[in-house]
Amino acid sequence: MGGMTALGKTVVYTIRGARASVRGSTRAGRWVTRRVIAVRDRGAAGELGMMRLLDLHAASCAGDTLVTMGLAGTIFFNVSAGEARSRVALYLLMTMAPFALLAPIVGPALDRFRHGRRYALALTMLGRAFLAWLISDYLGNFGLYPAAFGVLVLSRAYGVARSAAVPRLLPERLGLSEAGARASVFGTLAGAAVAPLGIAAFWLGPQWPLRVASIIFLMGMVVALRLPPRADSDPPETLPRVFSLPRRASMKVLSGRLVLSTMFGAVALRALFGFLTLFLAFAVRSGHLPTWLLGKHLHQTTALGVMAGALGVGSFLAMAVGTRLKIHRPALLQAGSLTFLAAVAVLAAGRFSLPTVALFCLVTAAASGLAKLALDATIQERLPETVRASAFAHSETALMLAWVLGGAIGLIPFSARLGLAIAAVAIALAAVRGVLLAGTLRKEKLRGAASGEVTGADAPTEAVGAAPARPAWTKLRSTKAKLRSTKAQGTSAAPAPRQEPRVTQTMERNESEPPGYHLYQPSGEKLVHPDEADD
Repeated sequence: MGGMTALGKTVVYTIRGARASVRGSTRAGRWVTRRVIAVRDRGAAGELGMMRLLDLHAASCAGDTLVTMGLAGTIFFNVSAGEARSRVALYLLMTMAPFALLAPIVGPALDRFRHGRRYALALTMLGRAFLAWLISDYLGNFGLYPAAFGVLVLSRAYGVARSAAVPRLLPERLGLSEAGARASVFGTLAGAAVAPLGIAAFWLGPQWPLRVASIIFLMGMVVALRLPPRADSDPPETLPRVFSLPRRASMKVLSGRLVLSTMFGAVALRALFGFLTLFLAFAVRSGHLPTWLLGKHLHQTTALGVMAGALGVGSFLAMAVGTRLKIHRPALLQAGSLTFLAAVAVLAAGRFSLPTVALFCLVTAAASGLAKLALDATIQERLPETVRASAFAHSETALMLAWVLGGAIGLIPFSARLGLAIAAVAIALAAVRGVLLAGTLRKEKLRGAASGEVTGADAPTEAVGAAPARPAWTKLRSTKAKLRSTKAQGTSAAPAPRQEPRVTQTMERNESEPPGYHLYQPSGEKLVHPDEADD
């Protein structure tokens, strides 16, 4: 009987403990949810459209994080360093190098569907959900690479469409760079929050993070469809020709001195980011980089975590600073970032220790993030909405190819110290060029608001997809209206001056004039002055 009592007490205490745990977890979950909603509302300045755009970006970043975790576990960590190097090289070649297709195909297609931007965003989410589930079935097989390429293309297409939609949903109290930074911060937090879920799913099997990512992408599709209608541009008068080839002038959408200079700085920093990401990863795995930190020898995995953490913290710091930073002189901002980064690169190559290299990674990620914010704000302000998606497609393609080029150089097996020295020289040259460009563009200043028209010195000579010119008869209509109003005012103010004595030429009907805006006159009849009509 005593044994049964003890067993009953154990059951009761277990149930009470489970209830307390569930209750505490529920309260903690509610508290976290309230704080997240408060941060989202504050970041969106109380605008519903911006709130949903933040939710959409959070879903996108969370899904991309899980896909990256699933691919990294298959390509990098489960094989030797030499085999991992060849696998990463094949991954770069087959999934990232073909990103040159993004500019001539995806950008013009999104520009022609400006009036259906919500559906384009939803389609990118649905496609990523399908391909992520497909990757989970092809892990370890060659079919992994085409599916991964499709996920990356759709991810960049989402980024292009989202960047083009930001000016349409921009709250009045926020600038373009601030809105972009807040979306990036919210997405980074979502990616960090979902990382433990990805680790737990990875214990069940390497395919499970990808399957969880599919579910998150489907949720993002629903959020994209619930964006406000103003996210879409006004529908065009004629149906867009979706499958027609882009016009030749569309290759020049990135024009203007300020746009090109900010593009140069962002590309240089993104290439350095890609170089450090892969070069240092293989340097740690090969034992070429010291792994001592604060007098303790770190394991290779821990040292890799320090490098990845430095890159992640630097990116987050850039976004956090950008949420309060109004970028008015992007060329000057990039020049200052490159100059400071060059000094840190020299320090890392000279001291050559894990802390200095980690500091180099942190400053590189922060400078790259700020340069990307400056580039996005410049494109959103200086280029018209009709070519905005194409411009972002070109910029995303250039940035991705720069990352691929930097990563490919990082796969070359040379010593870690020599690689850092080469990076320091390259970034010093980029800093010199950035300073010179900032000097020539010292008068160029951003207002912080999107513009639907190209103005100023950065206006391209021929904007692709711009609104067609007004027909001649519409100009004639406005001219006649002005003449009527002027004549009416002149009649009320003072007697009209005497007109010319006689008009002798014959007036023919203008066929280009619309009905109601022409003077009917029989053929061959002359116009007579009103004063001589009774003669």
